[in-house]
Amino acid sequence: MSRVPDLKQKLVAMQRNLGLNPDEIRQRLRLLLITEARLPALQENLRQLDRVHLDCIHALFIHLEQFDEPAQQMQESAQLLQLQLEQQHYFRRMLRGPYDMQYARLRLLVGLKHQGQGLGLKWYLGAFHFYLDYMHTAIRREWAEQPLLAEQLYASLLKAAFFDIALTVDSYASADKMALQASQDRYSRALRGANDGLWEWHVEDDYLYVSERWSAMLGLDSKHAPMSFEGWADLMPEAQRLLFRSAVQAHLEGRQAFLHVECQLRDSWGQLVWVLIRGVVSTDLYGKRLLAGSQTDISQRKQAEQELAHATLHDSLTGLPNRQSASQLIAQALQRQRKPGARKAAVLFIGLDRFKLINDSLGHQAGDQVLIQVANRIERCLRPGDHLCRFGGDEYVVLLDDMALEHDAELVAKRIMQALQYPLVVDGRRLSVSVSIGVAPLKGQDYHQDALREADLALYRAKAFGKSQLALFSDRLQEEVHQRLNLENALSEALSRKQFELYYQPIVRVSAGRSKVVGVEALLRWWQDDRLVPPDEFISALEESGEIVKVGDWVLQQACTQVRQWQQDGLPGLRCSVNLSSRQLQEAGFARRVAQVLQESGLPATSLVLEITESLLMRDVPDTLATLRELESMGVRIALDDFGTGFSSLGYLHRYPLHIIKVDKSFVTKAPHDERLKAISRAIISLGRGLEMDVVAEGIETLEQMDFLQLEGCQLIQGYWFSQPQSAALIHPVLLRLSGVSSESVSAEAMLLQ
Repeated sequence: MSRVPDLKQKLVAMQRNLGLNPDEIRQRLRLLLITEARLPALQENLRQLDRVHLDCIHALFIHLEQFDEPAQQMQESAQLLQLQLEQQHYFRRMLRGPYDMQYARLRLLVGLKHQGQGLGLKWYLGAFHFYLDYMHTAIRREWAEQPLLAEQLYASLLKAAFFDIALTVDSYASADKMALQASQDRYSRALRGANDGLWEWHVEDDYLYVSERWSAMLGLDSKHAPMSFEGWADLMPEAQRLLFRSAVQAHLEGRQAFLHVECQLRDSWGQLVWVLIRGVVSTDLYGKRLLAGSQTDISQRKQAEQELAHATLHDSLTGLPNRQSASQLIAQALQRQRKPGARKAAVLFIGLDRFKLINDSLGHQAGDQVLIQVANRIERCLRPGDHLCRFGGDEYVVLLDDMALEHDAELVAKRIMQALQYPLVVDGRRLSVSVSIGVAPLKGQDYHQDALREADLALYRAKAFGKSQLALFSDRLQEEVHQRLNLENALSEALSRKQFELYYQPIVRVSAGRSKVVGVEALLRWWQDDRLVPPDEFISALEESGEIVKVGDWVLQQACTQVRQWQQDGLPGLRCSVNLSSRQLQEAGFARRVAQVLQESGLPATSLVLEITESLLMRDVPDTLATLRELESMGVRIALDDFGTGFSSLGYLHRYPLHIIKVDKSFVTKAPHDERLKAISRAIISLGRGLEMDVVAEGIETLEQMDFLQLEGCQLIQGYWFSQPQSAALIHPVLLRLSGVSSESVSAEAMLLQ
């Protein structure tokens, strides 16, 4: 069912409002000297009048297009032709009659529609004036030879037009009246629904009227309700009473458009009730001023606002001031530091070490208890006047103010770290918790400082050193951060600027007195402004920024394409080793991407070796294992790089599909002279051979190292002994020479290659 009355309902209501009935219609016709239901003069000349009407409609619409409002309505409707047809239909009906009840209802309906569309009465009357003026000239011209008939025709047309005009004017007036009544009804219903108290103050006579709801709001009966302005004001606390009087005076003097005051009134039980007082001044029929309005009980809203204000500035878990409060407190402290004679101040940024482990193992509820207990212990280490805030997550901020010495901040930080050395007890469990702390002293006068950022940078440095560490902010630390940011920005554009290049280092099999290249390892290099940036300066930045995914995809594509080209140029079976980042391996659909690269480059899957690190396997993510097995099923071989340098576990050698172990050069290079390293290297080589895995020794540079590896049965060698990493153009002839060389020439050839 429609909530808004339709046109038919409005028409019935309008007809009833106007008292429009057959008798009323007849009276209107007699008033206009219309004695018949149809006007004979018009009936006898319909064809010619219809033709004149067509010209008139065209001229009328051209005339209306000069004015923005009707022109906009015609454009919005996008139905100009339809409007013209409707106008033509109306003129035809006006000429033909009969001027009865049905005709009158149609005229009311047209007026109602126009009024509803926002077409003002002035446009309707103006259009009718244009019509009558045009038709007067047109009729005299059309019937120029019959002036008497022309006069009769225009007189009849004038009667019909005024009959229509009167009905339309009535429809506009009635629609406005009905709209006003509806508005008053809505206001009345809204007022009852709002449950507000009403009041009216006669300014000159100082007489106050209040409604029953107004009195009930304060628990007052009619005898105790205030009857004057001062009686009303006396119900308020003194400070708010002055504010109320000032607001009323400002409105009465015209300095404020409305009276709008929030204040408290004392009820009959002596309790203060928050109310909103609104009002506006007016003049009654006798010229006296009245100030009238409403009074709303806003006690619940005020309580909610107070709770919200507290929640906005405090942490819901610990009840401590939150990040926003911390920023405000530090800003105030910085203002004090700029004053002469100010004592020292500092900010501590505190972060729990490995808090995620507690959440993941014991759940967030236990984690919340840890956060609360840690906050309590930190608070016990502070002096009155210091501020502890929860910054968010597992981080806290402490503002140390009014210190004698700048070094005192470090003493407080150490005291906090010592207080957390004792285990916490959560749900019957003893938990060891430690924190790392960054310290940023507040600077003095004429120094713009973001102390929170500086303390956060110091905390970042402290966490980089491990658990339970303390770091002090310095300008050098800020400079390092800027350098890191510049590095990451430059790296983000390096690929699009074609600054990356792949270098290749041969992997050579030495067996039975002969050496033969079996593969190459693709190594990423970055040329920045004609400077070759060492990999250890930018690889970690690529990892942290996430750019390694995009760059790693480029490396894989370039390396596979290049090695396939070498295979076709006389090095069949040459393998391509590419290092993988953990981020790449965690990308959804990585195995499909490898298959796509192999297909595009033409490199056989068996010629591709993907190198991963021990740290990646330590995460033991099921998705990683599934991806590695999918790669193995394609024929791709997996190599474990730098074996033995991390937290080696024999378990993942069995669980993961590994085919190659790469012995880190830190073991092999010193093995000939260090019995312990020799034993470790021998064990790794034996382990790989026992598991039927290829073992590649990295970083080989000397004949002694070569002899040791040959003695231990390690046949796959990579290092400067054969070649340093070089660009594709320079390494190609080296690969061709290493494709089959006798053992007697190995040393000489190696010397030439170096």
